[in-house]
Amino acid sequence: MHLVPESRDRSKLSDPGGTLFRMATWQQFSEEAPALAEKIKERFTATKSHVLATVRRDGSPRVSGSEVDFREQDLLIGSMIGAMKAKDLQRDGRFAIHAASAIDEGGADAKVSGKAVEITDPAEVARLQGDDGEAHVFRLDLTEAVLTWVEGNTIYFDFWKEGQGSKRLARPDNGPVVEVASD
Repeated sequence: MHLVPESRDRSKLSDPGGTLFRMATWQQFSEEAPALAEKIKERFTATKSHVLATVRRDGSPRVSGSEVDFREQDLLIGSMIGAMKAKDLQRDGRFAIHAASAIDEGGADAKVSGKAVEITDPAEVARLQGDDGEAHVFRLDLTEAVLTWVEGNTIYFDFWKEGQGSKRLARPDNGPVVEVASD
């Protein structure tokens, strides 16, 4: 496994191929891009269930329903003991999670991706889990976050990538993507 110990020094994790990439806690992301983080959190807390993508043993994608929880400085997901998504994340922590979309209702679409790190300390799991019973708990460290919405004939993307900051892109009238000023 390529998991970082429970320490808070998670600025770099290696992927299965050995390439290093930067990671951020939810708090670090929130401090770097506060307006974007607030809008993404709003989408993830608006509904209960979201779509989690993990990597199967054979390298193909698996999608599963999942709930998120914002606790202290972290974004967390839980899983039933022995669930396939938990096994996927234990073996290869790469994930993407898509909040239930609200674009059709004039709202936004939110996605985050990165590396899930299982919290294995029993006392910490119990503290985070409360009375919800035995479960796997994973902290979601982020590499990127995207918020997408439509205004008129233009689709907008607020995009943040760890180590590169955030920017707003637009695709007016289904034409080429251009960078535009943020609010």
